[in-house]
Amino acid sequence: MDLVPPLEQKVGIELYLTKTPGIGGRIRGQIEDFYVDEITNREEGTEGKYLIVELTKRDWDTHHLIRELSRALGVSQKRFGFAGTKDKRALTKQKMSIWDTDEDALERINLPGVELKVIGRSNKKVALGDLWGNKFRIAIRDVEPPLDVVKERMMSITEEIVQAGGVPNFFGVQRFGVRRPITHLIGEAIVRGDFEGAALTYLAEVSPDEAEEVQSARSALAKDLKFQEALKEFPLFLRYERAMLNVLAQNPKDHIGALRVLPQKLQQMFVHAHQSYIFNKILSERLRRGLPLNSALPGDIVCFPNKAGLPNVLRTQRVTEDNAEGINNLIGKKRAFITAPLVGYESQLADGVPGEIERSVIESMKIEKDDFRIPDVPELASKGRRREILSHLHPTYEVKQEVALQFSLPKGSYATTVLREYMKTDPLSAGY
Repeated sequence: MDLVPPLEQKVGIELYLTKTPGIGGRIRGQIEDFYVDEITNREEGTEGKYLIVELTKRDWDTHHLIRELSRALGVSQKRFGFAGTKDKRALTKQKMSIWDTDEDALERINLPGVELKVIGRSNKKVALGDLWGNKFRIAIRDVEPPLDVVKERMMSITEEIVQAGGVPNFFGVQRFGVRRPITHLIGEAIVRGDFEGAALTYLAEVSPDEAEEVQSARSALAKDLKFQEALKEFPLFLRYERAMLNVLAQNPKDHIGALRVLPQKLQQMFVHAHQSYIFNKILSERLRRGLPLNSALPGDIVCFPNKAGLPNVLRTQRVTEDNAEGINNLIGKKRAFITAPLVGYESQLADGVPGEIERSVIESMKIEKDDFRIPDVPELASKGRRREILSHLHPTYEVKQEVALQFSLPKGSYATTVLREYMKTDPLSAGY
């Protein structure tokens, strides 16, 4: 059986669902190798204050592109609405709204790798709630075994995934940083009230995948904690680190102040990454013990679908001996979904064997639910919620000189959790 790479183990992804050996290979050899098409139920009309366009972008970060579009149109970035950010090194298609803009204004936009197609108008902007999921078409190149072996393994892995109803809904390595997986470590320090540890992890934790000058600057700071001197060594492109260093150069004990110069969404992402790590650990332990992902046990907590058929974690029910058969009937029809916790101060934990797993992982980390109140930085507090443990999908594929893999995922699930089952290789060498 393939061993899980160290990088995945660091972020709590400790097992594979499938037993068939992987095919290796790389993704994103070419931009077009990673194609993402948004799934939404929006239907646009011909009237409204919002111009609705279909955005096709090639090798663009979403937020960077919005900045460039706002400059080209001479309008605020706040006028743009979209349902979700998409991968940068990819060819992606999604809907976007622009408030109070005429179609003719789009003629001023001439950005390489960007196509805007007007599809209507609306009085409702495009927002996160409009995203149902994404369709992926991904090419895996440079596979390791001979093509006849690749075909056998692709067929076997696909059968295992279909039999299981999908793949474990792990948070992918991108959640934690592929080249510098530390966001969950910073979050853990924040939750523990160790703000010095959080700040120094962000500033001084060295990654071998960073440039030598960056590694050198971080190492020097870790040794002597001379923040004023560090400002001379940290490259200018490390804007966030330099902003933190400016605070600490003035007051070396103001670790909370240093963290607060970071965008609040980034600060919150640290706490969320810690929750994601705990979730991954719980899901890994469930797999290790051989508990099913698509069949509920007494003590499990399930959620039910919203109008779009997606899991609504605000509607939950505890599984008992009496209702288990009925709930499992609903699970088989995708009208109920087993969940695990994103731990917070109001977290609802399971009972029975699933609950024992959840509590054992939480206790092993020596944390309490109340720690997520974060009284010194209350804006980062998290109540917690449940999250479905299985990503439902039915992948299809074609094997030629490369492997062409197609599948759809609900929002919030990671394509890499599917790819890892087929490739079973290090995320960095795979091109995640």
